[in-house]
Amino acid sequence: MTTDSSIPPSRSAINGISPLPTEQWGSRFGLVMAMAGNAIGLGNFLRFPRLAAEHGGGAFLIPYFIALLLLGIPLMWVEWTMGRHGGQFGHHSTPGMFLRMTGSRWGKLIGSLGISLPILFVVFYTYIESWTLAYAFYSITGAYTTEAVNLATSEPMMHTRQFLHDYQGVTPEGERVYFQSLWPAITFWLIAVGLNCWIISRGVSAGIEKLAKIAMPLLFLFAIVLAIRVLCTGAPDASLPDRSPWVGLNFVWEPNFMALAHFDVWLAAAGQIFFTLSIGTGSIQCYASYLKRDDDCAMTGFATAATNEFAEVVLGGTIAIPLAVSSFGLAATQIIASQGSFDLGFVAMPLAFEDLPLGWLFATLWFSLLFFAGITSSVGLCMPLAAFLHEAYGIGQKGSAAICGAFMLVLGLPLVLFLGHGYLDQYDFWVGTFGLALFAFLELICFGWIFGRHAMWTELQRGADLKIPRIFYYIIRYIAPAYLLVLLVGWTWESVGKEILLEGAPVKDHPYLWLSRGTIAGVVALLGLLVFLWSSNHSIESEEARGDV
Repeated sequence: MTTDSSIPPSRSAINGISPLPTEQWGSRFGLVMAMAGNAIGLGNFLRFPRLAAEHGGGAFLIPYFIALLLLGIPLMWVEWTMGRHGGQFGHHSTPGMFLRMTGSRWGKLIGSLGISLPILFVVFYTYIESWTLAYAFYSITGAYTTEAVNLATSEPMMHTRQFLHDYQGVTPEGERVYFQSLWPAITFWLIAVGLNCWIISRGVSAGIEKLAKIAMPLLFLFAIVLAIRVLCTGAPDASLPDRSPWVGLNFVWEPNFMALAHFDVWLAAAGQIFFTLSIGTGSIQCYASYLKRDDDCAMTGFATAATNEFAEVVLGGTIAIPLAVSSFGLAATQIIASQGSFDLGFVAMPLAFEDLPLGWLFATLWFSLLFFAGITSSVGLCMPLAAFLHEAYGIGQKGSAAICGAFMLVLGLPLVLFLGHGYLDQYDFWVGTFGLALFAFLELICFGWIFGRHAMWTELQRGADLKIPRIFYYIIRYIAPAYLLVLLVGWTWESVGKEILLEGAPVKDHPYLWLSRGTIAGVVALLGLLVFLWSSNHSIESEEARGDV
């Protein structure tokens, strides 16, 4: 661990609490790998292929790349710059960063979303992450192969779906074949939570950076091996030449311009940009806060986004859809995708790998890379809360990690138990979709307008190894906020009303859905209260009085 002697201890000290030394990244490579790991997650390999297949393949990429240019890259730069700027004043979480930008205590309350959203996000994210760990294990043991148990069905996909639903506890008792209880799922979930807490407890350099240096190269190695193997598959059945990975790859890249007339395609593309780049979670700001004052943000932020897009579009788009098309055909793959990311990743892919020689090995690589993608993202989602607890209340790394673990366990157990009642879907919409976009909109307003147009542009270009075109000044101040506002209105029009009224949800599930919503609201209120209590005795004036300017 290294310390930054240029930042006085008082900048992290709150009410006389003596802080731990401020950490820094050990190397630029470690920083880029950690940032890439934070961005590259389950959405790259599960959510993106599903959305592309569902929304017209290549047609989806047009609004996707437009959203990347007008939202993804500008917001990446904004969050990097916010984090680096806040870190110079001892702030490693968004409440303190928003204080510096707005000069007002209400800014800290807005910033509280940057600690409540990621910890809520990681609650359901870690559970899905644990599935990938379990499936990597079961790929080696052959537990889900068609020979493992004799199901009374001639439809192979019914077999892998049965395995997933039994594991999740969704299958009614008396109809389960593979798992008679939730204990296997709970066991792997506890392992995933424990690993996350252990890594967080080790800090930035010894924990997150070291993980990224190991996991990210392995992730890319596994993904490249799988992509090459998929493209070498050919047409498994000579009588069905359309069942070829090249047909699937062509579908990914060939645009159907008619799909662009549908607003939901644009909503889905923009939503994926948020999901895939970890924008609006507060984790980018937290990571960037450990930079030095004149460290580059422009080139490193762009490199992070580019690395993520390579993993998502090139590798993610070359594995799941082409392999599924070679096994099931294009029409069937689109139907599978319309049934959700889990069906494509956990139902169709195991069956597709089973048809390949050494299929168990490639399936193990697939689920292992998903686990690496998941854990490098989930530790980043825990860091904003851990950083705030240290910054505001002087709680050390191990204590912060334990509190994050308590959040994951207490909030995650109902999700594990009530998954079949739509409990996770509430988290996915209110936290993973709407909440991220709302927070990103607020930070654009604070950074581009309240912080000051000259201050934000000067800070963005400080130490830059890449000259940012002047057009991005106008994108950050005008186009990106307007784009986000349209998206928020669109989501409100398309989905929020239906979500609030629980349209389409079975009446028997309503209590569980309201419990999920109440939990989300309760966490937002609790962490907002913690920020308010800190805010009541800590202001920008108190920082200036201590010399933290």
